[in-house]
Amino acid sequence: MAIERWRPFGWGLKRWAPARVIPTFEEDIENMFERFERMLGVPRRRAIVETRGWSPLVEMFDRKDEILLRADLPGVKKEDVHVSVTGDVLSIEGERKAEEEVKDEDYYCCERAYGRFYREVLLPAGVQKEKIDSEYKEGILEIHMPKAEEVKPKEIEVKVK
Repeated sequence: MAIERWRPFGWGLKRWAPARVIPTFEEDIENMFERFERMLGVPRRRAIVETRGWSPLVEMFDRKDEILLRADLPGVKKEDVHVSVTGDVLSIEGERKAEEEVKDEDYYCCERAYGRFYREVLLPAGVQKEKIDSEYKEGILEIHMPKAEEVKPKEIEVKVK
């Protein structure tokens, strides 16, 4: 007869840690609401809608007369960038090409992304879509989206009686 050593209950089992489960639970709930909103046809609340490939960093400013979007596109040629508007979605797409062919064994470190990119941004309410303009200078794409007159802030004089 063999003698077996006593082990506490659950020995060898993985212990449940709620702190590890919470982030995935939050993501699951967020995904559930997004699927539900898409099913109902509700537009997404987030400004950045979709990204594919590598993703350029963007920032948006709400100015008095316009919304300004800036995208960092270092190393991308002007002719490789395309901006379009479809419905309420602004699309930025293009490609950053590698400057020279480098073999894998020659790499010391590579953190830059190459290849195609695609980014969609939900247009804010009150933007005049037909007057959207863009300019590209020194690796920064600026997209100017003029506001409609009815959404621009108006000064109201306060009268004292």
